[in-house]
Amino acid sequence: MIVRACAFRSFEPSIFALCGLPESFVRGVHGLGPGLITGVADDDPSGISTYTIAGATFGYQLLWLSLLTFPLNVAVQSICARIGLVSGRGLAANLQQRGGRRWLVPVVALLAIANTVNIGADIGAIAAAIELLVGIPTIWLVLPVGLAIAFTEVLVPYPTFARVLKLLCFAVFAYVIGAFFASPDWSAAARGTFAPSLPLDREGFATIVAIFGTTISPYLFFWQASEEVEEEEAIGLMPKDLTPKVTRGLIHAARIDIAAGMATASIGFYFVVLTAAAALFTTGGHDIKTASDAAEALRPLAGSGATILFAAGIIGVGLLAVPVLAGSTAYAISEVFGWREGLNETFRRAPQFYGVIAVSTLLGIVLTISPISEMQALFFAAIVNGTISPIILVFVMLAARDRNLL
Repeated sequence: MIVRACAFRSFEPSIFALCGLPESFVRGVHGLGPGLITGVADDDPSGISTYTIAGATFGYQLLWLSLLTFPLNVAVQSICARIGLVSGRGLAANLQQRGGRRWLVPVVALLAIANTVNIGADIGAIAAAIELLVGIPTIWLVLPVGLAIAFTEVLVPYPTFARVLKLLCFAVFAYVIGAFFASPDWSAAARGTFAPSLPLDREGFATIVAIFGTTISPYLFFWQASEEVEEEEAIGLMPKDLTPKVTRGLIHAARIDIAAGMATASIGFYFVVLTAAAALFTTGGHDIKTASDAAEALRPLAGSGATILFAAGIIGVGLLAVPVLAGSTAYAISEVFGWREGLNETFRRAPQFYGVIAVSTLLGIVLTISPISEMQALFFAAIVNGTISPIILVFVMLAARDRNLL
């Protein structure tokens, strides 16, 4: 984390020398940070809803999954990052070259649908969390929240936008602090963490599948690879001949970045389940559908402090996750159709790329104010993600072993 803090692009290379790092490593870490953003985006409001339901329904029993999913996430995201770093292209462009366009188009279409559903759910959760804090009805907040996110991603220059996303990463620690307000049973938590057990019923298996679906999500694959390319371009490691100057320091820095991001995601996962288990499971408060429901339910059980922190976490991580969802859709579609892409580009130079971001966010707003149930929409998105993730991962592994590509 200290290494990545030194890598924020607001610092000049001379400052890196103060960190005592070799010059080659300094060049590698300078300006990076997509792994940290990716990791925190993994704890988006729809994921928090899943973790909350797990804790409210099964108590401390599934805490061990936060440890199990950590190395899996690090492995997958590291492979995607290396594909982007070495090839200088996003994941969709590499997968298209490896397996052809015919199979990739429907997969990207399904990815876009699932991402749009998640965008709508996340915008709704942000609005509902703001209502808990200030009392403005959710329905009046959905449109301004969605439009503010879309305009920020489209109009704000990439260096500023990247710094904003990195600052929002700290929001995940609101869940850590909030857990202590719930007064968890630490001995039961230790058993749930280090003595794995499975709930042997249909609901238990469904919850475990949902956790894997929301933790190892396809949109993170595309965002990670493309953001590594963006950062290469931003710090001058992508010359005009489009051959990246990849160094061991760069690869090592990316590995640290991803490990830090996924560790942060696992910490958020763990403490959300811990909070729900302590405050909701023990009192029989199992009827939780969304993250905002959980925040409201905490008030009489763990006090207003827990509610405020939980709501703050939803808002902060949601504001980070929506741009990642919309951005991953834009990267994938642009690479399939050969459009100019990238947050480093201006709207005038990459209108299709930014158009996809805007349309995805606007459709998410429409879904939020439609009569479609949020949980129905998220269930559909989970099915879609569960369908396309194995397909994408197979081709990711094949691409990673293809010496012609890498």
